[in-house]
Amino acid sequence: MQWPFAALLTARGSLFAWVPILVGCGVALWFALPWEPGLPFYAAAAAICALAFAAARFGPDLARPMAIAAGCLALGVLACGLRVQIVQAPVLAFRYYGPIQGRIIEIDRSQSDALRLTLDQVVLDRVAPDRTPRKVRVSLHDQTPLFPYDPGQIVMMTGHLDAPQGPVEPGGFDFARMAWFEGLGAVGYTRNPVMLWQPPAPGAQQINRLRTYLSNAIMTALPGDAGAFASGVMTGDRSGLSAEAVADLRDSSLAHLLAISGMNMAFLTAFVFALIRYGVALIPPLALRVNAKKLAAIAAFAVALFYLGLSGANVATERAFIMVCVMLGAVMFDRRAMTLRSVSLAGLLILLWQPEALLSPGFQMSFAATVALIAGFALVDQQVLRERLPRLAIPVFMLVLSSVVAGFATAPYAAAHFNRYADYGLLANLLTVPVMGAVVMPAGAVAAVLAPFGLAAPALWVMEKGAAWILFVAGWIAGLDGAVTPIVDPGPAVLALVTLGGAWLVIWQGWLRVWGAAPLAVALLLWVGATRPDAIIDADGRVVGLIGPEGRALSAPRGAGFAVKSWLENDGDLALQAEAALRPGFEGEAGARAFTIGRWRGIVLTGRGAADRIAAACATHDLVVLGAIADTPPADCLLLDQTRLALTGPLAITAQADGLHLIPTHDTSRIWRPEPAAMTMVWQPDGERIAANP
Repeated sequence: MQWPFAALLTARGSLFAWVPILVGCGVALWFALPWEPGLPFYAAAAAICALAFAAARFGPDLARPMAIAAGCLALGVLACGLRVQIVQAPVLAFRYYGPIQGRIIEIDRSQSDALRLTLDQVVLDRVAPDRTPRKVRVSLHDQTPLFPYDPGQIVMMTGHLDAPQGPVEPGGFDFARMAWFEGLGAVGYTRNPVMLWQPPAPGAQQINRLRTYLSNAIMTALPGDAGAFASGVMTGDRSGLSAEAVADLRDSSLAHLLAISGMNMAFLTAFVFALIRYGVALIPPLALRVNAKKLAAIAAFAVALFYLGLSGANVATERAFIMVCVMLGAVMFDRRAMTLRSVSLAGLLILLWQPEALLSPGFQMSFAATVALIAGFALVDQQVLRERLPRLAIPVFMLVLSSVVAGFATAPYAAAHFNRYADYGLLANLLTVPVMGAVVMPAGAVAAVLAPFGLAAPALWVMEKGAAWILFVAGWIAGLDGAVTPIVDPGPAVLALVTLGGAWLVIWQGWLRVWGAAPLAVALLLWVGATRPDAIIDADGRVVGLIGPEGRALSAPRGAGFAVKSWLENDGDLALQAEAALRPGFEGEAGARAFTIGRWRGIVLTGRGAADRIAAACATHDLVVLGAIADTPPADCLLLDQTRLALTGPLAITAQADGLHLIPTHDTSRIWRPEPAAMTMVWQPDGERIAANP
């Protein structure tokens, strides 16, 4: 019985890589809780953590790995509890319409291509300061700006605000959770002009204002999407990029070039590192007196730190910065810059500081690619590169290999989060990544150095040509037949199994490594066998999506646009809402759309006077979905009106032999969604209702 513990002891040199994975498991368990833990829960986790590390320090050798594992799980839970206390801020508790005042801290664009302003120092009419959100985000619809927006400005407008909404279906992406950890307490829109109340105060929002200034300068010098792309990769401001260009980058698997992440920061810091190191080498008296490599590492760190602040210091950029710091620190101390230990340290620091990053696709894809590249090149270095390839062929080989390995490692995460696979993504990356690393980022760095002297134009021209090539390739690849394959949503367990199986294959040594294939095989089977709800009802009861022979049919061609788009994407369906509304599955006039689910008849009532038709609808249907509030719900049919949907959130329905299973979205009560959790309900045709846990 001691052989598993003995095996852990023999693998002691490689076990540190499991520390961030186990901390991440603790974070995942915390987010999976159906209720908000209190002080006794965290006290128990702290006790487990203390006992575990005491056992690891003073206990027998055989028990130490397991004790550390238990301590890491508890540490992940404690990190979440601490983070909750740090970021806690008011969330708007009602729908608001009226004056909005605040200071601009961010300018970007929404998915509908509308300009958005994120405000802090918010003031709302007749809302107490202790109930006013710390930050709000307002989309500007149907208007031309009256003045150039600049971070630090205090602006006023009249608009609509509401609390960030939760998932659009059970198990879907929870925007309310993400917004809560970002301190974003309300989102909304305005169709009224935005008025300038006060200019930026001296010294206020200096980094954000510098970002806006540089972004505007780049886009003024380089008009069009090429300039907007250049601005995006240098400052993180992607508001000038057209929706068409964004879609092309996404469908060609090149969106990662636009995001300021590990690749961009690596390109920039590598260029600065090489420039300083080899520049010093060209001056023999200086090269003999200083350590060029360490001097270059210090300069590269300063550039990376500046780039972090300039880009807005979001989670993806922070992750990349930590990775760069670990690598440059290794150079300073004469260690190997890229090892699994350095990547593990970066992952651990991020999870302890921002545990919510675990759920983001950027975190998952970045670390999957980095770990796979380290493992892949270590293997190839031993078997291929050592005197087996011509010197001139090595760069081409490494480019192809890195694209293949990174693409293969990130493909499951991209497909699961974005419900699509770019079939020609490898070709697109092979054609653009060298240009990004050898042209765009170096030219941007040179332009930044020369700009104070008014000499940036040549470097900006080079940057523009590189960006134009990347956008050309993106448009060409995205326009090819079969460029995108839709992928059905896999469910929550699949990515966890993929991560654990992949980590086992990479980290474990010896013949036991093959056991990592088992969770990968289970994940594949679960993904292939993934099922979708027979019907989904949106939170307002105005749109119902019903699975049919041609895909999900919709009860209305308009309304609940974001929710409907998410339903179709999770089905692995690229159809537009208007197209899906033409599919067979519903019949009747626009305000009374009848449908059948299993052996039960349903109807969707919307529009003026919908509530007056409840009695007649219940006489001929088993299920009535009402896009309004019912005064007196009938007893002879199942009525889902806006009052009930406000408690359950969007509902998923599956027809089974024992009745209709109604699965609520609000199945947990957490700090970002404090309302009582609803329960799964089984409804039978005779009107009997049986409540059960999800």
